[in-house]
Amino acid sequence: MEELTKTEERVMQILWKLKHGFVKDIIDALPDDPKPPYNTISSVVRLLEKKEYVRYKAYGKTYEYYPAISKAEYRKAFFKKMISGYFDGSVESLLSFMVKEEQLGEADINMIKDIISKNK
Repeated sequence: MEELTKTEERVMQILWKLKHGFVKDIIDALPDDPKPPYNTISSVVRLLEKKEYVRYKAYGKTYEYYPAISKAEYRKAFFKKMISGYFDGSVESLLSFMVKEEQLGEADINMIKDIISKNK
């Protein structure tokens, strides 16, 4: 799975939320003000289609886009890459980082323990 740029990821977040839409729908859903140009978002969507994250349905010369990959599938791949790239594949290093850097409280740690217990 090819990595997404920040802009591509923002567009995917919108498509996951919308489930399907035209370029105009994506632009309308962006919180930016002023909105980016139509051609810019159209180019991003075409790149996402080339990377196989997005598919489309054609209506003449107009295209309705929809995600080819679920948010959960992307999250899983992204998270695996983050753990291997930043924590040397060690879940222990990730949890240690979270406890130290994010200053997790006892309630957060207990919640993590409960999640682990439920998923054994």
